[in-house]
Amino acid sequence: MKKAFKIFLLFIFFWSCATYQPPPPSLYIESLPASIVAEFSLEERILAEEAWETLNQGEGKKAEKQISKLGAQNPIYNVGLAYAYFLQNRLQRAEEFFKVALKDLPDMTLIHSGLAQVYREKGRDDRAFAEFREILKREPEHPWAKQQYEIFKNKKFDESLLEAKAAIAAGDTEGSKEAYLKALYYAPQSTEAHLVLADIYKKENKLQNALVHLLAASSSEPKNTEILKDYAEALYQVAQYTKSLEIYKKLHNLEPENKQIMNRIKGIKNRLGIYELPTRYNSIAFSEAISKEEIAALLVVKFKGILDETPGTPPIIIDIATSWASQFILQVTSLGILDIYPNHTFQPKKIVTRAEMAEILIRLINYLEKKGYKFIQQIPPERIQISDVASHNYYYKAIIQILSYNIMDLSPNREFNPDFPVSGQESIRLLDIILALIK
Repeated sequence: MKKAFKIFLLFIFFWSCATYQPPPPSLYIESLPASIVAEFSLEERILAEEAWETLNQGEGKKAEKQISKLGAQNPIYNVGLAYAYFLQNRLQRAEEFFKVALKDLPDMTLIHSGLAQVYREKGRDDRAFAEFREILKREPEHPWAKQQYEIFKNKKFDESLLEAKAAIAAGDTEGSKEAYLKALYYAPQSTEAHLVLADIYKKENKLQNALVHLLAASSSEPKNTEILKDYAEALYQVAQYTKSLEIYKKLHNLEPENKQIMNRIKGIKNRLGIYELPTRYNSIAFSEAISKEEIAALLVVKFKGILDETPGTPPIIIDIATSWASQFILQVTSLGILDIYPNHTFQPKKIVTRAEMAEILIRLINYLEKKGYKFIQQIPPERIQISDVASHNYYYKAIIQILSYNIMDLSPNREFNPDFPVSGQESIRLLDIILALIK
């Protein structure tokens, strides 16, 4: 009889060993939120505190019974049962109850920390990592989540890098891309991963994809000139010239003596039709009498993108080498809008009169009409009478025409004042009228 009893006890022992699974080690469970407990009745508070003490002691089955007494309507019912199931190693059941709890209380870190531990036990590291992130979004300095986040991040990032490098060594480009992207999931600021991915995409001629990673890398290391050069050049290759110019200017600040960078900046500006406006340009508006070099600059800058570039062989002008507006003068004279004197001078400092301005504006209008722009006369030329410009005057025809377009006007006593100078403000106003007519 005693022998049979011993056999029975041994059977019970081995059966219990085969079915019992110890609870997951090192369970982290936060205290109940004071804001929720404050709403409990005294009886509910006592039950909740007892249940939480039981959970912290690792007694899942007992805690399950205690929490069940609170009732399903209680705010901590689902999360409490989830932790109780977790301690009993009923991980699927724990996950289900944590998710139900999350629907009602999506910001409770107590729930996210529980889910993170469930996913960690189930080997679903990516999901566990996402839960750590959710906690840190709400509490950036949460000590437990911050520590776990760093451990997971470093571990999974290192694993992904090793996987990526192994794929590259094996010639598996797609595998390496997938692994590097996984690495970025765990460490979004990894310059190494961004640069390798950018290089892969460049080799595949997927420059838009490469740009995403070059931007991220340059944001992480804004003074790394090698990264900036790659980024600026990739932008140039996809015709994002304005952005490329911006990055090359940053490079120029970091490497002011680099001629390749200076040449690239110059080339992009030429492509965009951008001029480095001298300080003198900004003072034109305050000029009481505009000069020929100033009107040349106004014409080119205001009609940028409309006026053609200077032809291959620019005109010969012998007196503009020291003029701040030399590049503008070359362009408008080559287009015939402004004249060069027979002796190859331009006389850049010469003051422009109202009669000369009328001729300049008519030449501009003629040029624009050849490009397809339409201008309509507002006043019949034969009805225009001028008291101070004779019909045999060299500028008479141009003055009549500009008056017919209602761009320039006469004084109340029908005087045009052909020899008066034109101010900077007046010149700007006249050109703006023409701009408005062609838009």
